[in-house]
Amino acid sequence: MKLARLALAAAMATTAFAAQAADEVTLQLKWVTQAQFAGYYVAQDKGFYEEEGLDVEIKPGGPDIAPAQVIAGGGADVVVDWMPSALASREKGVPLVNIAQPFKSSGMMLTCRKETGIESPEDFRGRTLGVWFFGNEYPFLNWMAKLGIPTDGSDEGVEVLKQGFNVDPLLQKQADCVSTMTYNEYWQVIDAGLSPDDLVVFKYEDEGVSTLEDGLYVLEENLEDPAFADRMVRFVRASMKGWKYAEENPDEAAEIVLDNDASGAQTEKHQKRMMGEIAKLTAGSDGALDFADYARTVMSLMGADSDPVITKAPEGAWTHAITDAALN
Repeated sequence: MKLARLALAAAMATTAFAAQAADEVTLQLKWVTQAQFAGYYVAQDKGFYEEEGLDVEIKPGGPDIAPAQVIAGGGADVVVDWMPSALASREKGVPLVNIAQPFKSSGMMLTCRKETGIESPEDFRGRTLGVWFFGNEYPFLNWMAKLGIPTDGSDEGVEVLKQGFNVDPLLQKQADCVSTMTYNEYWQVIDAGLSPDDLVVFKYEDEGVSTLEDGLYVLEENLEDPAFADRMVRFVRASMKGWKYAEENPDEAAEIVLDNDASGAQTEKHQKRMMGEIAKLTAGSDGALDFADYARTVMSLMGADSDPVITKAPEGAWTHAITDAALN
């Protein structure tokens, strides 16, 4: 009995030490808990982070949360952000660095009611378009600048409606078109009673203005710390394991997301459908940033004749050091 008690005490001490020894990492998401971030929740649920000696806190985002501001204020070690927002933040003084790129393709769209008569981007002139802000406006503003369409509400321009993170302006006919994602808001429009035949959809990918979304970013100075860099190597390795598991098991991944949704706002139908669409965007990525995709994004953001999102090519805005160590 004494030996059994000693063995139990030793086991408990080992467990306690392992828990204390786990390195903490705080991840700030770009939006609320949903399948858009399934890879991270799967990595946590399946113990992939634990296997890497990490204790990861996943912080949901929201309409008033800007990842760049959170990490600049010390509220996170790593954030999920879109590259236009990250590069714009970098140019403004927040030295974000892309360390991994789980999303290969863009899911951003502008969805319009067909009854408005809009058939091409040139028909946007004189219309009201719903646009997300908090860093999400940059792809849209870049697109309009490339088209030479002012966003000042003039007859030859467009009226920009600051869109909440819903599709109410389209449903209530307050806007001719609204911002949607292939995996989320578009289906909210469909679920509200409109059919695909009632809509005209402009995918940023098809318009040649797509930019990278949902990358992982850290502060440049933190990468100079070998211990921090090591944590990020392990974090990226476990996260990409989570993403590939989610791609291969979309329904299970959606269920894991639902289990982590403290708000209870998500539905099984919507999350499973979202995960199916998300898998299309992460397909083809092993987590390493494709330089061609990066260069295309930079050129797109700089290419406008007026009001470019960024005014010069960034330096030091990405690194392969983390993914090289994590994936090889």
